Amino acid sequence: MAGQPRFWDPRGERFGIPTYPWNLAPLGLATRRQLREQGLRPGGQDVVAQVLWHSNRYRRPGTPGIRTAYLYDVDRAKPVRPMTPGRQAALAKAMRARRTCPDCGRDAGYVIPTSLGTCTKCSAPQEQRAA
Repeated sequence: MAGQPRFWDPRGERFGIPTYPWNLAPLGLATRRQLREQGLRPGGQDVVAQVLWHSNRYRRPGTPGIRTAYLYDVDRAKPVRPMTPGRQAALAKAMRARRTCPDCGRDAGYVIPTSLGTCTKCSAPQEQRAA
């Protein structure tokens, strides 16, 4: 394997499924995000290949820091389902719940960070009074 990239395995002999390094996947294969940009979804098809790359950013102690992106066949992908009124209402309700402060009950106008658990006014009331 001298001279070949570390994650080059187009026949799937080493990794179980065809594997390519970053930016070397063949045309006709795409990730979920790439499919979505084209208005498509996997549509129930199985993963046909994967892209592997090394990332120090996501490396944790005791892990190799290898990231994976699964690839799907673009030709077998289906169009994204249209947004129905019921789905739109459910999504709006869920987003409203994420913006509503559990302490004061007001719509914060933004998604409340889970690290705070409340809107910024409720999470630091003494700082608001000082200002």
